[in-house]
Amino acid sequence: MADLSSTLAWTFTQEVDIPEEIQDLLVSGEEAKLAYKTIRDVAVITNKRLIISDKQGITGKKMEMYTIPFESIIMYSSENGGTFDLNSELEFWTKAGKFKLNLNKKVDIRKLDKLIAQYIL
Repeated sequence: MADLSSTLAWTFTQEVDIPEEIQDLLVSGEEAKLAYKTIRDVAVITNKRLIISDKQGITGKKMEMYTIPFESIIMYSSENGGTFDLNSELEFWTKAGKFKLNLNKKVDIRKLDKLIAQYIL
């Protein structure tokens, strides 16, 4: 289980097609909108939450799934890449703690920022 006393962080490396198997996790009225490749797996943004899978171990057969409902997000910040630091960041404060998404330069931060704002506000 995650220790929320420290900041959780994931890295999104690029936008990818939404995996078919995500349909098994969605609830009634939930729609997958975007997917991103992470270091070892994929993260999916729906109209209700962020779903981030975290493969563990050498073989990656063990997997932990994180679900962050948009309704639990109290506030967030976005930081675009600059001249020397090309990566962007989104940082979220939730009822349970804080987490961060590090975004590779291939990820359009404004597209993701706008989609998240659409479902939080």
